[in-house]
Amino acid sequence: MKPVFLLLVSTFWTLTGAQYYYQGLMDYLDNRLLAIEDHMQLWHDQSRRYHTELLDFKKLTAEAMDGLRNDHGTILEDLTGAGVRVDRVEREMDFVETQTSPRACVNKADKSRVSDCVEIISGIRSVKILKRVGSPNGMWTRDPRSSKVYVFNGTSGDTIHQFDSVRDFSRSPDAIGSRQIRLPSDWTSPGSAVYNGYLYYVEQGEDMDVQVVKYDLMSSSVTDIAMFPVESQASVYSLNPEIVADLAADDEGLWLLYAMSDSEPNINLAKMDPTTLDIEQIWDTRCPRENAEAAFVVCGTVYVVYNTRLASRSRIQCLFDVNDMVVSEEAPLIYFPRRYGAHASLKYNPEEKQLYGWDDGYQIIYRLTMKRKLLV
Repeated sequence: MKPVFLLLVSTFWTLTGAQYYYQGLMDYLDNRLLAIEDHMQLWHDQSRRYHTELLDFKKLTAEAMDGLRNDHGTILEDLTGAGVRVDRVEREMDFVETQTSPRACVNKADKSRVSDCVEIISGIRSVKILKRVGSPNGMWTRDPRSSKVYVFNGTSGDTIHQFDSVRDFSRSPDAIGSRQIRLPSDWTSPGSAVYNGYLYYVEQGEDMDVQVVKYDLMSSSVTDIAMFPVESQASVYSLNPEIVADLAADDEGLWLLYAMSDSEPNINLAKMDPTTLDIEQIWDTRCPRENAEAAFVVCGTVYVVYNTRLASRSRIQCLFDVNDMVVSEEAPLIYFPRRYGAHASLKYNPEEKQLYGWDDGYQIIYRLTMKRKLLV
């Protein structure tokens, strides 16, 4: 009996210990599951809160974007209206300038009628900025009798660039695609002219005298040279001191703008024979050199363009008609559209009735409107 009793007691204690062990394990697992459920509930609550905040942020962002779109539309309308008002103010300023600026000085010629052309500039119809190539100083022009374009880069050199047309020039990067023409001597200043297949350019001789060279572009040869009693230091325009003489071509032929000496206050004009380079007639235009930046000739009428030392708005302020066919009331008060700086050169093409301008390295075309002169 005793061994059986001991066996039962031992078995009871074993079962009781196992029960306590398994109960403890179950309590541990239950606690762990409760802790995991608490963490999952916390994550769920946080996720729901984040989702709600994200929806609120998305709503606020959408409202802000709608407000920005509305503001952008309002600002765009305001800017458009401001642009219209600025254009209107600029036109009104142009009108005020034409009413308050000094009348263009129109002076009488000394001799009888030279030109048969009876047109005068009445305004600038349009402006086309073609491209920018080269240095701030230079010139470009087109032969009135052909489509070829000639580019003079800088203030001197023995090379010019020839393009077959304005379109070819506008499409070419820099001077690529041009025909380079090497001259037998250096051209001085952007004061050259191309007329009837000939290039007329100014050079300084060995004694620093001023010469006009006639160069045949077809045969690549010099056909004539003429010397003028002009001081090499005397610039035609005070704002472009490198121009010692300026050649111009128009409907009536070839012209030379110059100053006899540095002390001469006014610009002189000479009518040249394009074949022999002989001087046919000379005028004192009474147009001052001071603050002049460029000039050109249209139908025997000289238009002198003025500016300021600090480049501002170019304007035609002095006019001289060799035939005395323009009365003071007709004198155009023309202001060039404000661009980059000041014109280094302005060359007129009588076939197209437009100016080829060089402004701080930009090549610009000004299309002109014309009217008839009044006979007096």
